[in-house]
Amino acid sequence: MPEVRLSSPDKALFGDGGPTKADLAAHFERAAPAMLPHLRDRPLSVQVFPGGIGRQGYFMKQVPQYFPRWVRRATVPKRGGEVTHVVATQPATLRLLAQHNALTIHVPTSRLDRRERPDRLIVDLDPPDDRRWADVVAGARIVADLMRGAGLEPFAMATGSRGLHVVAPLRRELEYPAVFALSKDLAARVVQAWPEGLTTEFHKVERDERVFVDVLRNRWAQTVVAPYSPRARPGAPVAVPLRWDEVETAGPRPFTIATVGERLRREGDPWGSIASAAASPRAAARRLAR
Repeated sequence: MPEVRLSSPDKALFGDGGPTKADLAAHFERAAPAMLPHLRDRPLSVQVFPGGIGRQGYFMKQVPQYFPRWVRRATVPKRGGEVTHVVATQPATLRLLAQHNALTIHVPTSRLDRRERPDRLIVDLDPPDDRRWADVVAGARIVADLMRGAGLEPFAMATGSRGLHVVAPLRRELEYPAVFALSKDLAARVVQAWPEGLTTEFHKVERDERVFVDVLRNRWAQTVVAPYSPRARPGAPVAVPLRWDEVETAGPRPFTIATVGERLRREGDPWGSIASAAASPRAAARRLAR
């Protein structure tokens, strides 16, 4: 495995007195066996904070020219041109990202060999604040029930920010427009089941403190936070997959880079079998249309 030396390992990246660059690198090393399968063959977009979260950061999509040659790259089209992304294939890639102060990793919902066909459907339950976790959980259970009724298998993930993702793995039968249409139909039915607590209204001023049922990540070129990625918040919370029996008590930020490693050692990855649960989005669309 390539060796990656950390410069300034004691640099506080998550606020004064908070976790350091060395802590971030150690997290990636511990999480790599669980994390890398979720990153496999997906071009990465990362949030970089050279001065830590107390200063302005930026999104990095284009691989810097100075990155070593052993880093896998993938060039994909974008509006008006193309961009070459990092693709994570080994723990050393994650350590290199830590060395360059990359705190949060985002991935698309499709893989490189069939970029136009997503293998994930994402429903993001986004509350107005941390006090609405019970509403998030109630909404997530509605989403999960509707997914199961459509023949999809729901998986849950606390995003490490405020909300919860409910994710259905898909067979790669449909292209993005059809999967987005399926996700919008699903979201409409979710809100119909509990209009007092849930909404698909994009503008915050129109939500009236309801939880936003966001399916906009199911479009071409959109990305989502990767499982086990840290978030750029004090304390270094982590986006962490959850079992359904722990969602209610988890809260929005149940694990940090300091604590999630022990969870993985003790219990493994709740999403370890997610790929094998992929179901037909075409069949799901037919069932929802009934």
